[in-house]
Amino acid sequence: MIEIRSYFDVDTNTVTYLVIDAQTQSAALIDTVMNYEPHSGSLTSTSIDDVLGEIKVLGLTLKWVLDTHAHADHLSAADYVRDRTGAKIGIGANIAKVQKTFKTIFNVKDVSAIGAEFDGLFEDGDEIKLGASTIKVMHTPGHTPACVTYLVDDAAFVGDTLFMPDYGTARADFPGGDARVLYRSIQKILSLPPETRIFVGHDYLPASRDKFVWQTTVAEQAKSNIHVLDGVTEDAFVTMREARDLKLEAPRLILPSLQVNIRAGALPPEEDDGHAYLKIPVNRL
Repeated sequence: MIEIRSYFDVDTNTVTYLVIDAQTQSAALIDTVMNYEPHSGSLTSTSIDDVLGEIKVLGLTLKWVLDTHAHADHLSAADYVRDRTGAKIGIGANIAKVQKTFKTIFNVKDVSAIGAEFDGLFEDGDEIKLGASTIKVMHTPGHTPACVTYLVDDAAFVGDTLFMPDYGTARADFPGGDARVLYRSIQKILSLPPETRIFVGHDYLPASRDKFVWQTTVAEQAKSNIHVLDGVTEDAFVTMREARDLKLEAPRLILPSLQVNIRAGALPPEEDDGHAYLKIPVNRL
């Protein structure tokens, strides 16, 4: 039996999840957030420190800090958490493909491109022990090549692949993204039992709603997701998704996020003045 706690970061609309194995008090964090202010370059740990403080109060042993993919909208706190708790960092094995792409875009020299920055590289069907519970990994690419869904008990942590039904689905226009692959990944998720709880990675407020929410079910998604409800064909979805993506601006934090997140949340190495720097590649994306 697991317990799930959620923490919403208003600045990036990101939800961090704490998954607790009730029998052993072992825990995992999914999709953590560092606080980055792009105008000043200020990087702080306020949000994740609050979460780590609660973990300490609860007397939990943090075993894993997991990312559903290399995020383009916030900086992962995975490396920060590992440094302070000893927890291992895990992500989908296809992170190597993402690293290879963005090593070129950022002219990065210190990233392996084979995932050595991470402690666990998970293939489809892999299982992660969390005390008496088991987290199963489902490969769900399309938004990025490395996207995975984490399944435990009756819960599915889907990252950006699906949003709340009234907001739809992830974009598929990042390097390595593919709308057709995304559709097929979503069908894998929707083939889970109808009562499966879906925990999304973000929530954005559509005009019809004024409260942030991040939990739904397979049944609710199949019935009313505005992009992939029952009856929407693969070709229709691809046409919609590709047309919609053409109109979307790049995420506000895509450039700082990706060069940190391909390093498992670590900053680039300090330069000879003792400071780390983030690059802004001109006309590369």
